[in-house]
Amino acid sequence: MARHLVPLWLPASAFTRHLASYLLAVFILSSIFELRVQGADPPHQLRILCYNIHYGQGNDGKYDVARLADVILQTKPDLVALQEVDVGVKRSDRVHQAQRLGELTGLAVRFGPTQHYEGGLFGNAVLTRFPILDVAIHPLPYTESTPERTTYPRGAIAVTVTGPDGKSLRFISTHFQHNVPEDRVAEAKAINQLFAAEGDGLRTILAGDMNAQPHEEPITELLMHWTNAIDKAMTPTAPATMPRSRIDYVFYRSNSSFRFLESRVIPEVMASDHRPVLAILELHP
Repeated sequence: MARHLVPLWLPASAFTRHLASYLLAVFILSSIFELRVQGADPPHQLRILCYNIHYGQGNDGKYDVARLADVILQTKPDLVALQEVDVGVKRSDRVHQAQRLGELTGLAVRFGPTQHYEGGLFGNAVLTRFPILDVAIHPLPYTESTPERTTYPRGAIAVTVTGPDGKSLRFISTHFQHNVPEDRVAEAKAINQLFAAEGDGLRTILAGDMNAQPHEEPITELLMHWTNAIDKAMTPTAPATMPRSRIDYVFYRSNSSFRFLESRVIPEVMASDHRPVLAILELHP
């Protein structure tokens, strides 16, 4: 015997209303099913830039923060790790370079000083388009200067933001020692202890000038806990005019919800003595 969704004795107007309600219910249920199949929370892309800005001085000898801001904006980044940032330093005309870059790019900024220099501060910084939740500045181990060798204090700034999926995401900018190999190894170990400890489930991205080639010990030390987001076949990053060394990196925690999509060196030769590197990651819920 045939079954009817609507009683046959209903008048035409009631039948129409009943049929419309039925079709609406079917549409809603099918939409919910489709969302469950496809996943209600699609992956997000993150554009990560790492840039040693050489305290604002370009290869033409000019201090030009606006030029650096233009380079940054062209990459459309979500998160930017900066190294060698001057704040109130005599050599760079006392400009607060971190604040100025924030103004010129429209990104939120946080500065992590590592030392006093010429009446001001010198260190690392982070730019981001995401809301900032927390900031932590960590000194890293280094060897004091001697009459034969000048060294500089090293550190890392870790900024926790609300990611594009509404969950917390930590982003770190750091800069390892340039002329003491043992310091670089110690700094890599310190980064692992600070940000890759067991039980720390916070999704984390690390970027910086590590002053080490991919095959050297500081990088192999980091790779015990991090995944390199910079393609191994990618071109060198320093010096900018005729790059010979690949020492600028983006890493992500190996147990995090990231997937590597692509990376490239930005062919900028004048604004700094390093070329910036861009990594694009996919963030899964």
